[in-house]
Formats: sequence, C-alpha cells, structure tokens
Amino acid sequence: MSSSSPVTQQTLYLPRPIVNKLLAHAQRYPDIEVCGLIGNDEQDEKYYYPIDNVSKNPNCRFLMDAPQQINAMKKMREKNQALFAIVHSHPTSQATPSDLDIEESSYRDAYYIIISLNTKGVLEMRAYIQKEGSMQEVDLILEDED
Repeated sequence: MSSSSPVTQQTLYLPRPIVNKLLAHAQRYPDIEVCGLIGNDEQDEKYYYPIDNVSKNPNCRFLMDAPQQINAMKKMREKNQALFAIVHSHPTSQATPSDLDIEESSYRDAYYIIISLNTKGVLEMRAYIQKEGSMQEVDLILEDED
C-alpha cells in the first residue's frame, strides 16, 4: 500500500492465526486497552507486533510506547512490510471507535481494528477505515489456513 493513498477496500481479510494472537493479547490484559501494529508483506503474509500501552489511563485510552512503536516500524521495513493495521482493545465498551479514537486516527493508509472485551465470554472484533474525518466500518472476514 502506498502511504499517499487511503485504504478504500471495504472488506478486510485476516488469517485466523493473526486473529488468535490479537484476541490472546487482549485477553491477557483484560483491564487495559492493549495495542499493536500489523505489518503486511508482498506475499500478503501478516505479522502482529504487540506494543505496550503507556497511557496514564490505560483502562480507557491507549498510547503506544514510542520506542517500541519505532522498533516495530523498523522491523517492518527490514522485512519489506507495510503498516497494514493499528489494533487496540476496549475493555469495557463496544468495538466501535470512541471520539478520541477518531480524533487520533492519523494513518489513512491503514485499517483500524478494535477488540471489545465488554461481553463476558464473547470477544467482539471490528475493523474500520478513515473516511472524511470519521471512521467507516468494513467487513472483517477470518481466513482459515488451507
């Protein structure tokens, strides 16, 4: 993906192993908003980079640890990957973007994935793209390995 063109695809396909990593990360820290990045290479292989949340209010906001975020982006470049998605969880609310999520979404060329732990026993995950100062939900399809 070129950094100059926004994501416009209306369906996001994620391999089940990546989804399992995202959900496991969120479940490991159910009281805070976990966060991370997904890189994608030319063979369409996706890689998850969990990043510590250093927000002063991690239960309702995420702020990626800057050195870890820079390191993840460096690893992506070294592996010829592009930033594919920005991931975070909502421990006590739905998997919909908050006003702050929308305000701070500055990567037009990446998907935004939100995981909700709001319902006991059920994990909800939704994907969004930036659209005219807001976020538009896209279909999220889990791909099983062949």
